[in-house]
Amino acid sequence: MFTRCLILLFLATLTVKAEPFTAFGDGESLVYRASWGIISAGKIVITAKAETDKDGKALMRITNAMSSRGMVRGLYRFDNNAEILIERENGHMLWAAESGVERSNKTESRTDFDYAAGVAHHVDTYRPNRNLDIPLKPGDEPMDLISALVQTRNWTLKVGESRDVLVHFGRDLFPVTIHAQGIEEVDTPLGDFEAMVLIPRMEKEPPRGLFKRGGEIKVWIAQSGAHLPVKMQLKLGFGAATLTLIEHTPPTTPLAATKVEPKP
Repeated sequence: MFTRCLILLFLATLTVKAEPFTAFGDGESLVYRASWGIISAGKIVITAKAETDKDGKALMRITNAMSSRGMVRGLYRFDNNAEILIERENGHMLWAAESGVERSNKTESRTDFDYAAGVAHHVDTYRPNRNLDIPLKPGDEPMDLISALVQTRNWTLKVGESRDVLVHFGRDLFPVTIHAQGIEEVDTPLGDFEAMVLIPRMEKEPPRGLFKRGGEIKVWIAQSGAHLPVKMQLKLGFGAATLTLIEHTPPTTPLAATKVEPKP
């Protein structure tokens, strides 16, 4: 459960301006060790690959592979593979799909975004009662959860500043405000980092999901080098789940060179 919760809500106004997608560079990957307290619980691998469609439109495919490990897997089997396709020029998420196994139950769903029609179509293969058309208001620019988190490294928020993002997860959209709380030192297998602590809060609407239950999420963004998200944490009343960066493969092309400027 901790992995689903952690990937659920590291979340930011519904009128965020469209901007180029710069969260990842082509060929970049991030590998995180998941733990519950001192117990190693799983692994998450995030990869990015630049593509072009038949019309020459620049796209980015983000793949997230998650699995529980060790003692935790004996208690809670979780395997999930998710893919998101994004237009690099304007950051539009075209579709998001996932499939896997949670305990003994198969999961599979896909959400297709139709910005012209103002709707996102969510289809759940094994639970059709959860199929839903999600309204998209003019100006809505949802991001998938992982990309929203990683994109924060390009925002260069200063302590006390905040930024709003609309985050997509499953069959819901979460308007979340991400606050820059302060600088802390983080120790990881990749070294020690001075990192900005970012805390997402659901303030624009009545809290839902984890936020309603009083959980807290933190993300630590290194303030040097590639400004990597070196640590993420979900605190609940009965403990904390943590993701720690253990491997990073830089983009095959420097990150700045992968940015696509909007057309005039």
